[in-house]
Parts: sequence; C-alpha cells; structure tokens
Amino acid sequence: MEPSYRLRLYLLTALVLFGFGALLSRLHEFQILRRNEFLQLVPGNRSVTVREPGIRGEITDRNGITLARNLRNYEVSFNLDEIRQAYLSQHEGDPTIQRLTKEDGLTRKRSEKDIVAIVNEVTIEKLRKLGLAKNYKAGDLRTHFLTHGGLIPFSYRADLTYSDFAKFAEHNLDLPGVYPSIRPERQYPYGALASHVIGYLKQWEKGDVPESATRKFDHYIGDEKGIAGVEASMDGILLGPEGQKTIVKDEKGRTIRMSDYTKPGIGATLKLTIDARVQYLLENTLRLAGRAAGVVMDVNTGEVLAMASVPDYNPNDFIPSISQKSWDSYRANQQLAPFTNRAISEFTPGSTMKIPTAIAGALAGKASELYSCDGFVTYGNKEVGCWIWNQHRQTHGLENLSQAVQHSCNPYFNKLANAIGWRAMVEGCQMVGIGKRTGIELPKEDAGILPGSRQWHAANPSLEMTPVLGAFLSIGQGDTLATPLQICAVAACMANGGKYYKPRIVKEAVSEDGKVLIADTPNLQIDLTKSRIKASDIELIRKGMWMSTNEAGGTSGKVKSPGISAASKSGTAQTTDNGKKSNNSWVMSFTPYDNPKYAICVLVQNGGSGGGVCGPLVNLVYRGLYARDNGVRLPLKPMEKVMGNTNRFEKTIEVPPQMIASVEAGDTEPAPEAIAAATANAAHGEDVTGETGEETGDNAPVFPAVPSTFDAPTPTITPEVDAEGTIPKAIPVKEH
Repeated sequence: MEPSYRLRLYLLTALVLFGFGALLSRLHEFQILRRNEFLQLVPGNRSVTVREPGIRGEITDRNGITLARNLRNYEVSFNLDEIRQAYLSQHEGDPTIQRLTKEDGLTRKRSEKDIVAIVNEVTIEKLRKLGLAKNYKAGDLRTHFLTHGGLIPFSYRADLTYSDFAKFAEHNLDLPGVYPSIRPERQYPYGALASHVIGYLKQWEKGDVPESATRKFDHYIGDEKGIAGVEASMDGILLGPEGQKTIVKDEKGRTIRMSDYTKPGIGATLKLTIDARVQYLLENTLRLAGRAAGVVMDVNTGEVLAMASVPDYNPNDFIPSISQKSWDSYRANQQLAPFTNRAISEFTPGSTMKIPTAIAGALAGKASELYSCDGFVTYGNKEVGCWIWNQHRQTHGLENLSQAVQHSCNPYFNKLANAIGWRAMVEGCQMVGIGKRTGIELPKEDAGILPGSRQWHAANPSLEMTPVLGAFLSIGQGDTLATPLQICAVAACMANGGKYYKPRIVKEAVSEDGKVLIADTPNLQIDLTKSRIKASDIELIRKGMWMSTNEAGGTSGKVKSPGISAASKSGTAQTTDNGKKSNNSWVMSFTPYDNPKYAICVLVQNGGSGGGVCGPLVNLVYRGLYARDNGVRLPLKPMEKVMGNTNRFEKTIEVPPQMIASVEAGDTEPAPEAIAAATANAAHGEDVTGETGEETGDNAPVFPAVPSTFDAPTPTITPEVDAEGTIPKAIPVKEH
C-alpha cells in the first residue's frame, strides 16, 4: 500500500473516531447531565425531587429529663425558579416580559424582569389577599436566586401558626413554587441550663451543598449543624438520615400529587452523665461569683454530674436564627466571654497544683520526707515565699506531707519538687492528666501547660527548666495552666484511692432502632497504686486535704459543714484582669471522706483567696448534694442567661442563710435579696487564713485571668426587612 494512501486512511479513521467521541460527549451532556433541564421544556407533567433534612435526636440528662428536643414547626419556602417559570408561562409571547436567548446551542426563555419584582407581583400579591404575606429582605432573595436558582429553597416564613399553615396548604395549587412544610425545630426547654455542655445550632450553609446533590435533587434542604457543646461534638450521632419526596407537577408548576416519599430518619438519643437538678444547683451557686466555673464528678466512674460556666447564654436565642440586636448584645459582652466554657479552659491553678506535686513526690519515693518551712526559699536573686511569712512573718517549721497540704506551704513543695527533679515532676503530673486534654466529649477543650513537658519545650525552644521554674510549677504559678475539669479529675483520683478515670459527659447514645452507639462504660486510665505509689502514700495526701478542711491552720475551712465530712485543697493564683492585678481563686474537694462519692472543683475569676471565695460555694453545693441523697427533691426550672459581672471578692463570700435553707428544703433558687446580701458581704467578711497568690512577688510570669477573644462562631443572623420586601396594602399589577 502506498504511503500517501495509508496516511489518508489514518486521517479518515482519526476523523471518524473524533466525530464519534464528540457525538458521545454531547449525548452524555444532553441525556444525563442536563436531562432534567430538557424535561422541564417538554409540555406535560414532570417530577420534582425534594431532599428533606434528617431529624436530630434528643438530648437528655442521666435520669431521662429532656434537655434538647424537637418541636413541630410550620414553614413556607419559595422555589424561585419555579415562580419565575410560572410567571413566564402566564406571559407567553409578550416581548416586554421575556426574551429568547441562545445558550449552548439551545433557545431558552429569560425574564426581562427582576426576580424580586416577579415574586412581589405573582406570589406576594396572592399571599397578601389571603392574609399570609409578610415583610422579607428582598436583597437576600435576589442574591439567593442568582446564587442557587431553584435548587435551594428560599425560606420565606418560619413563624406560621397551624391555621396559617392550613391556609397555605389549602391554596397550594394556586401558588406555584410555594412549598408549605412541617419541619422539626430545636428547643431547649430549660433555657440557659447547661448551655456550655449542650451547645447550640446553626442553620445549614447554602454553600455546603454537595455536587452529587445537584444531580439527584431538584429542591435541596440541608441539615442544621451543631457548632458548640455536644450538639457539635456529637453532631454525626444526633443527625438523622435524610428524607426524599417526589412531587408531580403540571406544565404550569402546579402540584398534582406526591408520587413517592421516604420520611427523614431520627438521630440517636444522647443521654448525658449530668444530673439536671445538680446542674441547676451548681449554676445557681456559681452565679453568686460573677465569673466562675465548676465541675461535679462521680469519683468512682469519671462521670461529670454537673459542669457550669458563668457567664452563659441561652441556646434558644439561635433557633432558628438570632436577631442582630441579640447578637450585638452578646458581642458587647465579649470581655466576660459568655460563650467560653471556663470549665475546660486553662487558668493558672495556684496551690491546687500541690496535689499533683505530692503525687509526683510519692511516685519518686519521697512521700515520707520531711522538709522545713523557713518562710521562703531563695533561688539566686529570686525568692518564693510562704503565705504565713508574707502575712505574719511566721514559719510552719518542719512538716510532713499531710501537714504541708493542710497548711498549703510553698517552701515544702518547692523543696520536694527540686529534690525529685523536673523530669519526675512532669512524669507524675502527666499521670493524673495535667498538661493534656482529658478527652471529654466537648469541643475546644484546652490542654493546659505543663512546664518541662515536650509541648512546653516545643513552644519555648530557648528555655530550660531551672530550680526556680520547678518551684513555680510545684505551686501552680509561672507558666503552669490547668482547667477546672483537670483539677476536679485529680480530686476524684485522690478520693477513690488512686484510680484515674477519664472524665466523660456522654453516658450513652442509642439509635432509633435500638442500637447502642456509645456504651455506658467507665474508662479507668491508670491506677496509681500499681505505678510505684503505695496506698499509704495516697492516704497521706488525702489526710492532708482532710486536715486542710477540718483542722485549725487549714486553708479550706469554709468548705466544712456539720454532718459533711469533706477533704479539700484551696488555691489562689496571681493573674491580671483587664490590665489590673488580680487572682484566680480555686477549691478542689471530695466527700464523704471515708466512702467518697463526689469530687468538686470551683474556680472564681478576679477573686480573693481560694478558701474564702470558693470554699463557701463548695459548701453550698455539698449541702444540696447531701439533701438530695437524704431524699430531698432538688429544684429544677428554666433558667435565664446571665451575662456576668467583674466583682472582686477581696476576702470571702458569706453564703446567706436563706440560700442554704432553700437548697436543703428543695425549694426554688435563692431570692434576689439573698444573692445581693452575699455579694455585699463578700468584701466585708471574716479574714481567711491562706495563700493570697502574691507569694512569688514579681518573679513569676502573670497570665490574663479572662479570655481576650470572643469565642463563638458567627451564627445565622435573622435578615432585616428592606424597602423592596415591605408589603404594601396593595401591589399594583401591570395589565397585559
């Protein structure tokens, strides 16, 4: 065969293959990718596929009390493309209304009229006559149409009564592109109660529509998303399976019938470990303090029975969206950080770190050592003093471990820490969770800072651990940071004799069909008595906490109460608050001493001494817990959000008798006058012996006492009405 003939044959073959490839490509585009588009151009009935969101599962407390549920909500949305097509069909052939354009080789109808004008003329006017019209934000509707066309519905009204909804349904045939629907709406029946634990929702983002959905659905409604608390961390479990329905419409866009329907599924029921009535007790107690956090744990399981943070917020404010005014109110309060869960946020722990230091000393075999308190310890030109020296120019003398815990003696723990070395300190503290996240089922948990740890060295590559830094670590000053949850878990570990359970806020999760997704199983992470620590060493630490609460010279005596056998450790850490010198006040505690059941940690920002400010608060919570255990039904009712305050309690909080009586009787929360009395007495109460947070002078770094950022994702803001979306008494309709 001649070469020229062979070349022509190859070229012809290539041309034929190219032609077939182009033809197949166009067939694929027309028959698959753009099939629905062409079907809409064919006169006659057509099917519209609608995606419906799944139904979120309920959230309950440990006793089955519902904390988050779904109410039936009546909503009306617009398919803007259907409204436009219906308008064009009514004005067929009118050149002033529509024009023909060619796109991709196809002739299409395009409206000369703005979509807002079409909606006002075709749909809103009919709704006005029915008494169902409402003002809306026209700018949002226009942007929505340009961005999403008919795929995503435009939410017009979500505030319908049942009679409104029935009227919409009755006239639905005359309202093309208008979809009345019943959708679940989240509700938190107890308002702000446990808001930092439960969290809140945000409307689904219209930019989150998956590409596959554009081919599968003609009408897409997405799922609300949890963005705080367990609503966020357990979002995948709470979210139910999507639903789907197919609606048959005529050529004018009017609904004929529903041809197929798969109901949306319900997400798992999430049972929390918290007890709603104990939560109510803790939150009302912390509100005496302005800015505070508290955790109550079951010492034998690691379950969190209550976790509270003040200030707080009401998650109902975000359902279905938050008004601009309410959002601005929250943002104006950003210094007090109402969205920050202080219970899992890091703060300078002060003398509560002496318990992890004691554990590290016991791990290194030093639990039986005696050290002398001479008033202060000098490290080069730096001096770390004892509170008793700073206040009274006295010393504690020779002490054992229990006495050092009782007296909260800085020199004892400074000497103990440097005797075992910083590496042993880091090892012991890490064994009980200091410097690392506990793994509780909540978002944005802080890990804290443990000087000398790998993370600390990575963040401070130019620093080395020195004796003075080891001394600061031993008393919870310097770079050291910890969360109230971490400190409460340490108290629980001491209470039960050395078993460290992973803290948990989720008790179990069960799917709609009864499948257990999260089992109710405690997670024992370490038993200190199997890690070179003798049970007798742990008892020395426990005994010191008991002496701190119950014997003269202890720093947490205000935790004590008749009939309540508690052990505690106070702490006061030097910080700054809004540029001014301040303290973080702490108490960690457990009860009963002989058969422990509860562990508590309370933190108050901008407070005085830990024993004087937090001690009475812990005492009050204990009174409520003991009353409950003796058969008293603690109160529970919806709570309003509290925005907090910046009160500083110079010496002590005096809990008013009215408040104690109300807790023990199981009545409602204390009267406003009782709270006012407690606040008024706070700066004038009895002097409390103990650390002040000033023992390190200006030697230790000082951390801010309050988060400086507004810790909340931007929610869905309720659109404001604009001029184009305002419904007049009558809308003039142009005659054609």
